Amino acid sequence: MSQRFLAAYHTALAKRDKRAVGIEQTKPGTLGALLVDLYTSTEWANLKEVTQGNYRNIYERFRAEYGHNQVAGLTRNAIQLMMADKRATPGAARNFLKRLRTLLDFAVDRGYRADNPARTVKAPTTASGGFRAWTDADIAKFEKHHLAGSRARLALALLLYTGQRRSDVVTMGRQHVVDGKIHVLQLKGQKGRPRTRLAIPLHPILKRTLDAEPKANMTFLMTAFGKPMSAAGFTGWFVEQAKAAGLPDNSSPHGLRKAAARRLAESGCSTHQIAAITGHKSLDEIEHYTRSADQERLAEAAMKTLTRGRTVNRSVKPIVKPSAKSLKS
Repeated sequence: MSQRFLAAYHTALAKRDKRAVGIEQTKPGTLGALLVDLYTSTEWANLKEVTQGNYRNIYERFRAEYGHNQVAGLTRNAIQLMMADKRATPGAARNFLKRLRTLLDFAVDRGYRADNPARTVKAPTTASGGFRAWTDADIAKFEKHHLAGSRARLALALLLYTGQRRSDVVTMGRQHVVDGKIHVLQLKGQKGRPRTRLAIPLHPILKRTLDAEPKANMTFLMTAFGKPMSAAGFTGWFVEQAKAAGLPDNSSPHGLRKAAARRLAESGCSTHQIAAITGHKSLDEIEHYTRSADQERLAEAAMKTLTRGRTVNRSVKPIVKPSAKSLKS
């Protein structure tokens, strides 16, 4: 495939994308026009492609319902009503509010309005703490249903024994395994900072799994048509594999990232050691991922420590003060 063809192809895609954002159908001052400005801005161009896709999914649903409304007419009360409509899915509501805050910050910067009412709306709390972390029972159930050598077991091993996000797992291949370590250049990173590079020693289970895989493809996870998986496509497929194993509907790939961090915490790893695997920059984030650490196991270990301490203390004979009679003699 020639470079000239690729250049023409990407130019055509860019033109199609410009039409797709509805630049010819929007009216000035509307939320739809604001989104057109956002999509064609430098701020948008600086986002990674996967981030653009995730944000666009939220923004396009929003535009389909409210795009004809004026930006200046969007009130705090209207946003609260939008949030109330999403109360059944608090996680989705929180993501929507985040994106709306960003969009209206952009609106203020571009002169659509003077304030951002979304900043004064509280995000709903989620009792689940976000993505549900997989338990060891979940993992065992998945492994029992999906036999060793299956694509599902390969996906599980990559997620669980690297602790990485789905967007990084789908790009992993044989070229990334060097000297017993799998090398990762994380796709997601904080704005303005270089992407995080990791070298993660291969867990014995992951090594056995990869060694047993056919050597025909460089990328580990492939579709049924022999193509590398996309992050979104992988998630949909993996959730279906979890359902087939009898796991709850919210058994996502990200839940295994949490499970990996939990297992590291239960093994006695420090927050810095866990961060060296997961790639988190903030130790607060590590604490967030390890909140589901097995309380029962930790409590048993603590009680054993206490019991050993009491046993040692009992083995030491107490010092008996001499009586007055013995002193006289």
